[in-house]
Amino acid sequence: MKELGYLASLSLVLACIALTDRRWRLFFWADPLRAVVVFGFGFALFLGWDLVALHHELYERGRSAYMTGVEVAPDLPVEELLFIAFLPYLTMVLHGAATRLLARSGE
Repeated sequence: MKELGYLASLSLVLACIALTDRRWRLFFWADPLRAVVVFGFGFALFLGWDLVALHHELYERGRSAYMTGVEVAPDLPVEELLFIAFLPYLTMVLHGAATRLLARSGE
């Protein structure tokens, strides 16, 4: 069961970010169309970055008892896709929160 640990942790973190986003309408719930475009661009950028690095053998898939061992491409574990989704989502939710807080402090 521990081989699902990393995948479960990433899923839980993404769910918490989504709940925060929904509660305060910071990204996807603020402007869904724009969010899909921005998120898609960020996801594609980080995935491309990973694929180029893997192609040039700059790093390889991590070995851990907490990973499923399922790969979507050579040396690209399924957990990496969730981590790549985490990066732009967290960034944009934090941007939305910071923008809102700064706007309030200027009132």
